[in-house]
Amino acid sequence: MTLRPVIALFLGLFSITAFAAEVSAFRVWTDPEKTRAVLDLSSRAEYQVFTLQGPDRIVIDLSNSSLRDSLDLAEQHAGVISGVRYGIPEPQTLRVVLDLTANSKVKSFMLDPTGEYGHRLVIDLYSEDAQASTASAPVKQIDDLNQENRKLIVAIDAGHGGEDPGARGPKRTREKDVVLAISRELKKAIDAKPGLTAVLTRDGDYFLPLRERYEKARRNHADLFVSVHADAFRNPKVSGGSVFVLSSRGASSEFARRLATSENNSDLVGGVTLNDKDDMLASVLLDLSQSATMEASNLVAQNVFASMAEFGDTHKNTVESANFMVLKSPDVPSILVETAFISNPNEEARLRDSAWQKKMASTIANGIQDYFHFSPPPGSWIAANRQPLRHRVVRGDTLADIAYRYQVSVNSLRRANDLSGDVIRVGSELLIPTT
Repeated sequence: MTLRPVIALFLGLFSITAFAAEVSAFRVWTDPEKTRAVLDLSSRAEYQVFTLQGPDRIVIDLSNSSLRDSLDLAEQHAGVISGVRYGIPEPQTLRVVLDLTANSKVKSFMLDPTGEYGHRLVIDLYSEDAQASTASAPVKQIDDLNQENRKLIVAIDAGHGGEDPGARGPKRTREKDVVLAISRELKKAIDAKPGLTAVLTRDGDYFLPLRERYEKARRNHADLFVSVHADAFRNPKVSGGSVFVLSSRGASSEFARRLATSENNSDLVGGVTLNDKDDMLASVLLDLSQSATMEASNLVAQNVFASMAEFGDTHKNTVESANFMVLKSPDVPSILVETAFISNPNEEARLRDSAWQKKMASTIANGIQDYFHFSPPPGSWIAANRQPLRHRVVRGDTLADIAYRYQVSVNSLRRANDLSGDVIRVGSELLIPTT
């Protein structure tokens, strides 16, 4: 039997012989493209990875390492891994064997401590069966976009997932769980609206890099990208939802800056290898062309924020901006919605409530529908069938703000609604003139 080395050795900054690494935990996550196995280590360790066949398995040898506890496999996330074994083939070498259900390609890398995690060894397994299934999956063609009365596509991105749990509430509610539930409800709400359809960037508990999230939206020819989150803050009294757009000049507030920094660290927590220079170059090129979609993103955000303001309290009185990596698609308008503060005990309870999740999803969907009914892309079903758009006045609205949100003049608003001045009443409806 022949061993085939697939990964080069990784060395720590200091002598491995001086510091023994201890393996303290083993976790597995599976997404549509791969199975990820993670070993938690007390320090960096020299390691080798080999594949074996007959039967298929992966062998991981960790030098000068030991095992603290037994390694248990979570079957619900196991993917192509059918079992995990370990032993000591020679002194001071810990061997971990992953039994596989199918032959798989392997990638591995070591991660430094970040967030709640210490050193980690990540093993990504790409089964040939999964790759074939993905390759044969139907992909939307450009011709689909030229069809008359086509449905508009909304990409819904449930934040965090897998290794990256996101924020946690006082009762240990995990952000990744509640935002996935809200995202699934949002898909249902959007699919129920004429002329709209939705796709999920993730529909399970697994990690997706930030760049992969908006690239999935682009591959699906999405007309809009919506990232769904639930924030946390050190003060448990802070409350209310928020809507964010990308800012290339800096955050609109200290809160927005802190939030963007936290969200952009998701790749560090979830585990992304940064040795692909082509991907890094692509990211720079995307940044250069980003400004083309920012105006449309702001209009979407204004509509969603207004809908959320009708539903309940908002954290601020306006849409905010920050440099979120996940909003950097160059050609798809993108917004990020913080549904509530998971760190607030009352809002944590709402986030866990299925009825509230449905109401929040419906609220976001209504704002999205308002945006598309005001400015539908040519050839879409909404462009051919849209009804006159109306705006319900909420607390804080001014005629100038409403005119800016819908990109119409104040005078045209006055004429369309027989207003002699700028006074508007909360709860009243204004007809939005269209061109």
